[in-house]
Amino acid sequence: MAIDPQLAKLLSFTPENLFVGDAATARATIDAGIGLLPVTTELAQVHDRTIPGAVDALPARVYRPSEEPDLPVTVFFHGGGFVIGGLDSHDAQARRIARHAECVVISVDYRLAPEHPFPAGIEDAFAAYRWVLDNAAELGADPSRIALAGDSAGATLSATTCLLAREHGLPQPALQMLWYPGTGVEHTASRVENANAPLLTAASIAWFMEHYLGGRALDELGPYASIGTIEDLSGLAPAHVVLAGHDPLRDEGADFAERLRAAGGTVECELFEDMVHGFMSFVDLVPRCAECASGSFAALHKALHP
Repeated sequence: MAIDPQLAKLLSFTPENLFVGDAATARATIDAGIGLLPVTTELAQVHDRTIPGAVDALPARVYRPSEEPDLPVTVFFHGGGFVIGGLDSHDAQARRIARHAECVVISVDYRLAPEHPFPAGIEDAFAAYRWVLDNAAELGADPSRIALAGDSAGATLSATTCLLAREHGLPQPALQMLWYPGTGVEHTASRVENANAPLLTAASIAWFMEHYLGGRALDELGPYASIGTIEDLSGLAPAHVVLAGHDPLRDEGADFAERLRAAGGTVECELFEDMVHGFMSFVDLVPRCAECASGSFAALHKALHP
């Protein structure tokens, strides 16, 4: 199936070869583009703060859809290949989660590579989840109703945080919302089929991984650098996995969802054949993207408001 026509037209204006050279240049380009996007989801309250990370304090942003007390909370990790992205690049996504799932959202600005390569990002994500478990009341949220969510690298961090929570004996979240996650499984049909897909290509994946891994091989770094190779996926939170047809990461995400299900997990998996990696960033601009996003917002709402 071809890419949705409106999305394809929008993507025709995106620069080619964005993820080459140094990380600072790529970040500046992304930041400039984000500044052109409108804010369309108004909320009762949005404020910046810091929370403890694995090493130092992390910037975070808290979103409240209403002044109602004891709302559930979603911990959100932005995408960007562990190299780019931040609170501003994913502000619109966090706002939509808060509005549609009727929950407090805390968006976490974890450390990025190459300045902070693996495992810095996953250590910060786990530290953030642990902090929210212990301090949800400080956010005016209900500690018994916590979800994890993220797109791309952020989805990988959400899934990895569930694995680390199991390892450390912490409660699982009510849901792990995984938008087109990468799991480190390199040899899949979709990586070949979509090697030159819009936004995320084989070359850009290699660029991200070179920065994130610091030039080290995946098999040198243990299972959390490649969660798709972890054999035991039992005892993890229910998952809602969203995949895009024109995405190099499509097949590894689908395999991860299937193996979660085979391990006894509750899994919903949606595949949108006419979408590309990163389509959640265009929900405010492309009606089809909004249509594809609706199921995941409903699933998150259901998990947090049983």
